[in-house]
Amino acid sequence: MINVLVNGCNGKMGQVVCSLLDKSETFQIQCGVDKNLSIENNFPVYDDVSKITSKPDVIIDFCIPIATINILDYAVTTGIPIVIATTGFTDEQENIIKEASKKIPIFKSANMSFDIMIMKKLVSWLAPLMKDTDIEIIESHHNRKIDSPSGTAQMLADTINASLDNKLYCEYNRHDKHEKRNKNEIGMSSIRGGNIVGEHTVQFIGDFETFEIKHTSYSRNVFAEGSLKAAEFIVKQKPGFYSMEDMCEI
Repeated sequence: MINVLVNGCNGKMGQVVCSLLDKSETFQIQCGVDKNLSIENNFPVYDDVSKITSKPDVIIDFCIPIATINILDYAVTTGIPIVIATTGFTDEQENIIKEASKKIPIFKSANMSFDIMIMKKLVSWLAPLMKDTDIEIIESHHNRKIDSPSGTAQMLADTINASLDNKLYCEYNRHDKHEKRNKNEIGMSSIRGGNIVGEHTVQFIGDFETFEIKHTSYSRNVFAEGSLKAAEFIVKQKPGFYSMEDMCEI
């Protein structure tokens, strides 16, 4: 059995991960870390990593960036592989994660869905074919999501830009601009409301037609299942930085 520490275990995604771990024949929950201790769990939950008494085999992290950096320090100190599914990191925090990957195996993805990885590959292939269109990305999530745009939307934008020799830039705010659309921009729009799990649309808009790719998540289970697959993968790896492309060959 693979012993798992779930960082953010009492959050929305953390609870889904724990539910799947409970039913798994491959994993067992050793403990969780969360600042919210009001929820009853059938495993130990700590509000500080210094209180953890036994070493897990792997960490699954669905949390907020500052909490991820805290658990990452613990992971490096103890030599534990980690799956990072948190988004919204600053450039400085991204650099901390990359540096940590020189010491421990780190699996990081802005989206744990296999279908999103396919979408990423599709837009990378399409963008050069449709380089003369206006490119817009629209993402929708529940009203509790903190970061905007989503990590997945940013990942798709970065993928498109890379396929076009990094000649584009992301436009996040048109409110303060009073000028026509720049052909080199990727428009980024965010919608927050209700309990939307996740929806991402990439539009290639021409003068007379629009080509659109859309992915909709109906359940958080898809991300939780992806994180378990990533955990099973990362415990077998040497120190380094790994992603969905490393785990899934398509």
